[in-house]
Amino acid sequence: MRQTNLTGESAAYVSAREELQQAEIELMRHRERVATLRRGLPPGPVVDDYVFEEGPADLRAGDAPAKTVRLSELFTGPGRDLVVYHLMYGKQQTEPCPMCTMWIDGYNGVAHHVAQNVDLAIVAAAGLPALRAHARDRKWTDLRLLSAGTGTFKYDLGSEDAEGVQDSTVSVFTRDDDGSVRHVYSGHPRMSDDIDQRGIDLLSPVWQFLDLTTRGRGDWSASLRY
Repeated sequence: MRQTNLTGESAAYVSAREELQQAEIELMRHRERVATLRRGLPPGPVVDDYVFEEGPADLRAGDAPAKTVRLSELFTGPGRDLVVYHLMYGKQQTEPCPMCTMWIDGYNGVAHHVAQNVDLAIVAAAGLPALRAHARDRKWTDLRLLSAGTGTFKYDLGSEDAEGVQDSTVSVFTRDDDGSVRHVYSGHPRMSDDIDQRGIDLLSPVWQFLDLTTRGRGDWSASLRY
């Protein structure tokens, strides 16, 4: 199948583009196979009903007071999965992770779409005042933001080590009819010795845009300010 109607494409270009398209098709089919394997995982273990802090700790005018909420209460209805993104912020990570922040900037933009099918929450080890201040600075208005700094949630899910060093992680949970919460899946940037940082890159469209270009990703990295 031709990709464009442009004139001047050399035979070498057309041949290489067709080879690339076949590779893209096979990659898509492989992604579908991986997604099928993920959906087909046996029921995961029941986890603790972890407690988080939620709400603006600075109590600005019109804000609801801070409160505690349990993991099981993050599900807004039956038959819905819960996706939690672990923000690298808090304890040993004294500044918000720029890369995590870039990703969450994007999640804020699509949260209302995701909410049609899935519940989504952002969890950090930072305390509520710091977390809410960062959220206001980034204009995160459509995300559920939770602090887990006083509990073991992030450690148990592998996004924090014993010294409090943070890592970015995505975790998926389901809830049984009796209210018990099960862990389904967690993904981390480090997948193997040769895949150190790209394990969950598909969750950010920024990388996908860069991968389309002739220069690729290069040595670019996100920043809190440009």
